[in-house]
Amino acid sequence: MKQKPKMILFDYGGTLLCEPDWDMLRGEKALLEHVTLNPHRYTPEELCSWEKDYFLSLQPVRDLGAEPTEIQMLRLKYELHGIKLDISYEEAEFIFWDYTAPMTAECIYPNVCELLSFLKESGIRTGVISNIGWTGAALQRRINTLLPEHHFEFILASSDYGLRKPDSRLFRIALEKANLKPEDVWFCGDTYDKDVEGAKEAGLSAVFYQGLTNGHARQARPSQELNDKDVPVITDWKDLIEILKNIESK
Repeated sequence: MKQKPKMILFDYGGTLLCEPDWDMLRGEKALLEHVTLNPHRYTPEELCSWEKDYFLSLQPVRDLGAEPTEIQMLRLKYELHGIKLDISYEEAEFIFWDYTAPMTAECIYPNVCELLSFLKESGIRTGVISNIGWTGAALQRRINTLLPEHHFEFILASSDYGLRKPDSRLFRIALEKANLKPEDVWFCGDTYDKDVEGAKEAGLSAVFYQGLTNGHARQARPSQELNDKDVPVITDWKDLIEILKNIESK
């Protein structure tokens, strides 16, 4: 990486932010307050178990690169069980995610805010591309709530496009939105096969983030992932600041 990027794109989960207090049952119980009809008297525990099983059944489809949405799952779950809500599924998605994974300071990775401030001061544009079932609207709401001092030019959720990284089309969409060439853009992510390989396939430079996961060191990575000479491996976002400063000083 010899050239300062015009833009840096980030993955969401495991990269910018995390969700340390995940509990789907808590989200299901929060939506119970909006249930107006439940003729078969399904409990939150039963509905939560159904969604978990259904999500697991979708794994072969997701492995092929497709991405269903959480709103589709909520609609299927409730209408299949004869349940009606007094709010829209868009509102239900917000509530379900808010209670499943509360937005707290613990969600923000160390030195993320410092990095984003540095990028803003340096005139480096930013955006997000995430493999995620939550809609882009829900993802943007969460990121903007947790990182209110920073503005990403765009936030792309794979579910809005029906496909997942490493599909290069997601990266190409970002390039079109930014009106930039691949060589002008870096992508930072924590998953080698999805983030690093996907970015490289689209012609972007990649940064492999291997910081803490919920306060714990990540599992050891295969040597071929960590020995990619074209891909810096960083464990702290301050490392990326130093990489950029070194480029600027040359």
